[in-house]
Amino acid sequence: MLIGAAIFATGYAIRPDILARELEQRGYESLWLPEHTHIPANRRSPYPGGGDLPKEYWHTHDLFVALTAAAMATKKLRVATGICLIIERDPIITAKEVASLDMLSGGRFIFGIGGGWNAEEMENHGTNFKKRWRVLRERVLAMKEIWTKDEAEFHGEFVNFDKIWCYPKPVQKPHPPIFMGGDGPTTFDRVIEFSNGWLPIGYRKIDLTQKVTDLRRRAEAAGRDPKSISITVFGANPQPATLEELAKTGIERAVFMLPPAARDTVLPLIDKYAALIK
Repeated sequence: MLIGAAIFATGYAIRPDILARELEQRGYESLWLPEHTHIPANRRSPYPGGGDLPKEYWHTHDLFVALTAAAMATKKLRVATGICLIIERDPIITAKEVASLDMLSGGRFIFGIGGGWNAEEMENHGTNFKKRWRVLRERVLAMKEIWTKDEAEFHGEFVNFDKIWCYPKPVQKPHPPIFMGGDGPTTFDRVIEFSNGWLPIGYRKIDLTQKVTDLRRRAEAAGRDPKSISITVFGANPQPATLEELAKTGIERAVFMLPPAARDTVLPLIDKYAALIK
């Protein structure tokens, strides 16, 4: 099983380039960073984790800048978004950022995406909460056109542009792997239609074995090879028994969550978790 690590990259946490080097030296496969462009000071949306929203949610570095720093500091470590909030991003600009990072990293980028939970945050970007999944779908499909066509165009309800030239193109073909985050009633529709993998959250109480069975069954019914869909558990429990169970289920990768803290706190943790890497 592949082992990755995730952290909220902030100004008070270990730098992403330093963390990336330390992870690579210990045999980790990937580094995953989440993002929030901002957090509205007056929120209606409850924090899914319960209680007060941790301050790292409004202290994150820009996602692609931080991942570029991590990629430039390493040679083999894969760099990943976990997750990128597509509903808050212009698809043409994001397509260029993804392709640029994939090229500069030598094809080491993984594109984890999601719809988000903070209605006020996405409203500040012009996205209606109830329409977020339709917006996400069109933006992903539009980016695929940009990545794979010399002259891309897209005409939808939320994304609309005539033929454009947009470079660079990604090193990975046809594009970096897309992992769809979430565990809602329509998540698997998006995984099967336009994603390369599923990115469930490991610390939420869901029956992963049953979920994986359902995903494979639905993929086959839709005419897609179930083996073409990879599964990464984000925020997995860093325990041998958990990893053994995930491996039996057919999970390809487990990502451990690190605290947004200084190196003196983080390095002992990645040393401890490195013992789980086989």
